[in-house]
Amino acid sequence: MANLRVDDLEIEVIRKKVRHIYISLLPPAGNVRMTVPAHLDHEMILSFARAKLDWIKRQQAKILARPLPPVPDYINGETHYFFGHPYELQVLETTGRPRVELNAGQSIILFVRPQSTKEERQKLLYAWYRRQLQAVIPGYLQKWQEVIGVTVKEWGVKRMKTKWGSCNIQARRIWLNLELVKKSPHCLEYIIVHELIHLLERYHNRRFYAYLTQYLPGWKEIKKELNSWF
Repeated sequence: MANLRVDDLEIEVIRKKVRHIYISLLPPAGNVRMTVPAHLDHEMILSFARAKLDWIKRQQAKILARPLPPVPDYINGETHYFFGHPYELQVLETTGRPRVELNAGQSIILFVRPQSTKEERQKLLYAWYRRQLQAVIPGYLQKWQEVIGVTVKEWGVKRMKTKWGSCNIQARRIWLNLELVKKSPHCLEYIIVHELIHLLERYHNRRFYAYLTQYLPGWKEIKKELNSWF
């Protein structure tokens, strides 16, 4: 991994076993990442970056124009999302076991110990989020493994900064981003389908997107929703 400077733009360059060059812009600041074939020389990378410079700056401007999501304090009255729906957070003190409850589709209730810290409330909520997400994933996996004709040996959930999911083709293992629990269920389904298709086609090429369109014709709209701020 190395950095490339083009005019006033800093680009992170990652060399991998890929056939094509891919450019990603990472929110919230629009940091630029280029994934390039391992053998590609510096001058070709630089030439490609220069050719794409105007496009990169336009995409950066779009990202920077988005309102940033508020940083939560896990206190009463905040809005937190669960499978695409907004819920008001209620924080109630208890001498019993800390827990999370969903109240009639209107609020998420955190039952916490007196004088609990922000970190403790966050940990409690995310442990609950993880359990809820893990409960629904097997159904989607079973459905789409049968449809696509592939199988995974294992799957897991973790927090990821720059990806919604990943697929280790050799191990036949997929990881899903815990933050998907905040998105609509069809966003989760889209990522599962996306990762399963990698077991048919490693690269994001025409064949890959042909499969994606075959199985999820509306995937482009779902992707837009997935990558938008709440």
